[in-house]
Amino acid sequence: MSLLVMKFGGTSVADIKAIENVADKISAEVRAGHMAAVVVSAMSGVTNQLIQYCQDISPLHDAREYDAIVSTGEQVTAGLLSMALQKRGIVARSWQGWQVPIITNCQHAKARIEDIDTANLKEQLQNNSVAVVAGFQGISDKDGRITTLGRGGSDTSAVALAAALKADRCDIYTDVKGVYTCDPRIVPKAQKIHKICYEEMLEMASVGAKVLQTRSVEIAMKAKLSVQVLSSFENEVGSDLRGTILVSEEQIMEKELISGITCSRDDAKITIRKLPDMPGIAARIFGPLAEANINVDMIVQNIAADTKETDLTFTVPKEDVKRTLNVLRQYRETSQKLSNVRFEHSHDVVKISIIGIGMKSHAGVAQKMFQVLADKGINIQVISTSEIKVSVLIGEEYAELAARALHSAYNLDSCE
Repeated sequence: MSLLVMKFGGTSVADIKAIENVADKISAEVRAGHMAAVVVSAMSGVTNQLIQYCQDISPLHDAREYDAIVSTGEQVTAGLLSMALQKRGIVARSWQGWQVPIITNCQHAKARIEDIDTANLKEQLQNNSVAVVAGFQGISDKDGRITTLGRGGSDTSAVALAAALKADRCDIYTDVKGVYTCDPRIVPKAQKIHKICYEEMLEMASVGAKVLQTRSVEIAMKAKLSVQVLSSFENEVGSDLRGTILVSEEQIMEKELISGITCSRDDAKITIRKLPDMPGIAARIFGPLAEANINVDMIVQNIAADTKETDLTFTVPKEDVKRTLNVLRQYRETSQKLSNVRFEHSHDVVKISIIGIGMKSHAGVAQKMFQVLADKGINIQVISTSEIKVSVLIGEEYAELAARALHSAYNLDSCE
C-alpha cells in the first residue's frame, strides 16, 4: 500500500458542501488501496476573521495569544472532515498539532518545525485509519504552548509530515489546477506548467506565487519528495498525476529560459534618509530587524559623497511595516549617530519577478526585462537578482501591464 499525504487549503474546505467533496476524494483514494494522512487548513475566511479579532484588540498583540486564537480554525476543519469520513464508513480521527506532536521553535506566529514524532500516526495508518491533521500549527519546544507557522503554513505542515512519514507523494489540493506561468487573473494567457523543478518553485514562492509556502518547497527539495499541486474541484479521482509535479532539475529535459512570472502586492518599501555613510551602518540597521524576526528582501543604497550621508531603501512584508518602523524608531532613540535620520514608507508598490533555470546558461535575460519595462514607460525603483531570478519593484498601477508585457516577451503565452 502506498502512502499519500493529502493537503486541502481553505477554499477546498470553504463550507460543509466543500468538506463533503473533500471526504469523497479521500474515500476514493482509500478504497483504491492507499493509506492516507490528510492535512487541512481553516475554512475559507476563518483565519482572516480570527486575525482581525486580534488586530481589533491590539495591533501590537502578544504573539503567544495570537497563536492560541488563530490555530483554532484548522482544528474545526479537522474535526468536521473526520466526521464526514466516518459517515462514509472510513475509520478516521482528527489530530491537533500538539497531539502528533509537531515540535517547533518558540518563534510564535512564524514558528519553524524542529521535529515530528510520527509513531502515533504510523500506528493509526497501519490500522487502515485516516489521520486528519490540523495544519499550520505545532507546539513550542521551550514553553509547550501552541505555535503557528505563518500564513500558508498548512503547506509546510503537509510537506514536513510527508517527509517524516516517508510518504510516496504529497498532493497539495487548492483552487487552481496547478502552477501557472503567471497568475491567470492578471495574465489571461497564462499556461499550466506540468513539471517544475524545486529551485524554480522555491524562487516563485519566495517572490509572491501563492500556490505553495516557501518553507514547504525547501523541505520537499531537501527530502527529494514528490509533490503535486492540483485542483480539489476537478471531478477526477485516483492517483494519476493531473496537476503540476515538483521534480529535481535533472528530471526536466527541456529547460525553459523563463518558466514563470510572479506579481507580488505583499511588499512595502521603507526608506531611511540621511543615514551616516560609515562602515557597519547596514549591520546596525538590519540587526534589530533580524532580532524582531522581520524578513527584509530587496535592498538598495545610494551614496551622497559630498555630505557623507546615504539613503537606504528596502522592502518588508506589508503586514510588518508597523513593527519595522517601531523597531527602527526605538533604535534611533538609543543611537546618537542616528538622531538625524528619518523614515519613509510606501505601500503603493508591486514586485515583478521572472524565474527560470534557463538563466544559468543564457546572457541578456535581465536586459530584456529592463528594455520591455522601459518600452512601456515603467520606472524601476529597486532591482534584486539571483542565479535564476530577477525581481524589480515598480509602481502598483503598472502591475498588470508589466506582467502581461513580460509574459509575451518571454514567449509564455503559448508555452505548452
